[in-house]
Amino acid sequence: MPNNIQLFKNYIDLLDTVYKQASLTAVLDSDTSLLQMTANGKEFLIPKMEMDGLGEYSRTNGYPMGSVTLDFETKAPNFDRARVFQVDKMDDIETAKIAFGRLASEFIRTKAVPEIDATRFATYCAKGTPVVSAALATGEAWLKAISTAVAAMDDAEVPAEGRILYITPTGLRAIQDLDTTKSREVLASFTAIVKVPQARFYTAIKSLSGKTGEEKGGFEKATTGKELNFQIVHPSALMQVAKDIVNKIVDPEANQDGDWWKFFFHLYGINEVYENKKAGIYSHSKA
Repeated sequence: MPNNIQLFKNYIDLLDTVYKQASLTAVLDSDTSLLQMTANGKEFLIPKMEMDGLGEYSRTNGYPMGSVTLDFETKAPNFDRARVFQVDKMDDIETAKIAFGRLASEFIRTKAVPEIDATRFATYCAKGTPVVSAALATGEAWLKAISTAVAAMDDAEVPAEGRILYITPTGLRAIQDLDTTKSREVLASFTAIVKVPQARFYTAIKSLSGKTGEEKGGFEKATTGKELNFQIVHPSALMQVAKDIVNKIVDPEANQDGDWWKFFFHLYGINEVYENKKAGIYSHSKA
């Protein structure tokens, strides 16, 4: 049985790849070398740097002395979701491996990842600059709204290189159908353009507990939420970290509840916008 457990653990490592391939926001994951954990391992330490601006040079005294302060702000995880699965014991380990592989990868692609993405989009709406709302009925209206957003970010000195445009398929098609020099120039100004299904693209969502027989978990649009048209993100504005994809297996011999393999999915992490970089998020919703 220990050999079987090891085989499953080796397979579980591949699920992180499934997450990265399926998630639309995984590309925004932060460099974890900048991140520290508290001693209890339950909170994140977010680095914050402050420094003085330019001063007047003196031919007598030379350079004015400046100061740099690097502090760490303690933040609790704002995403902490889990689920446990069980698969009947099977005679052949390869058969069980296939069953688990289909179960786990399908769950990540169709249940976990849409909620992770939806949570992040909604969180960045709340923590970034105020959401702009308007009805966009034509390709010209979509193009103008995005051009206005780009200009606002330019004025706020958000780096032009690295911006990512998240947009509904409807909006992107409306702009592409214009097929004008201006539309091509606007779209070309982004490092990446990512189509987001409307079902995971809201200004606010409600996470369901999944603890009752009637409620199967997952998420839904919050009563105060609106459908997003697009969101422009510069990754430098974010501290986005996902921890622990699947972290525990119980084999049938050790399972006291039944003759099943049990697989535990747990993901917790943090989705934060730096206080001094809110302009790096621009969100536009339906009116």
